[in-house]
Amino acid sequence: MSIDEQIDKFLAAPAFGVAGASDDRHKYGHKVYVCYLQHEHKAYPINPNVKTVLGNTAYATVRALPEPIESLSIITPPNVTEQVVNDAIAAGVKNIWMQPGAESRSAIKTATEAGLNVISGGPCLLVVMGYRER
Repeated sequence: MSIDEQIDKFLAAPAFGVAGASDDRHKYGHKVYVCYLQHEHKAYPINPNVKTVLGNTAYATVRALPEPIESLSIITPPNVTEQVVNDAIAAGVKNIWMQPGAESRSAIKTATEAGLNVISGGPCLLVVMGYRER
């Protein structure tokens, strides 16, 4: 599957999770979450350290989300990404997009071996979708 096909499959999901979402406007987790909202996608912030992001309930893990998701953006340090990937697999996520800086070989291998569509080491969702600074 080409990278464009992988991205199309990822973006076709009805709802998205954003692991690493935050209210800090300077962090990429914030920008990715905002980007989904700017494009009118249903997105859930995932961050065990906060109660809300932009006034929306934040969830501690993928499994804590109020509905299953197919696609998950990961914007966390690589050692955290590994746990997020394990949680995503357990929750039935089908597509993972590790934003630049979030990747780890172990997480990529685990997700790929579990049969997930894994996007890593390439384009940033903010560029592909077209993020607008607010």
